[in-house]
Amino acid sequence: MSFLLDTDTCSAHLKSGALAHRLVQHTGRLHISVITLAELYTWALRAKAPPHRLQGVLDLLSDVAVLDVTPAVARRFGEVQALLLDLGQRAPHMDLLIAATAVVHGLTVVTHNQQHFMKIPGLSLDDWLAP
Repeated sequence: MSFLLDTDTCSAHLKSGALAHRLVQHTGRLHISVITLAELYTWALRAKAPPHRLQGVLDLLSDVAVLDVTPAVARRFGEVQALLLDLGQRAPHMDLLIAATAVVHGLTVVTHNQQHFMKIPGLSLDDWLAP
């Protein structure tokens, strides 16, 4: 099984290193969306962010493959967004792009923020931060 790490999982790892054993255990099967990378750069480049935060993001890049938003991902995003809107529901756009990336690539999303992803059809979820 291969995984797409959500931003909350990556930032938790970068803050505490709590997931180091998981990263080693799943080496070669870990991915992040370019959307997650953008969110991590924002987190690391804030004016009051400690300098080691950016280095942590850069180090993480050696452990994961970064997946782009492709036309197939954009299509899946549109399909799911249209379905949710027709049902009178919403999902955060960034999370929906991350989810669409996972579905297109057949990956399980690893997130502690399961509520944002539960409405996405065909998406597999895991929570490595759950007690």
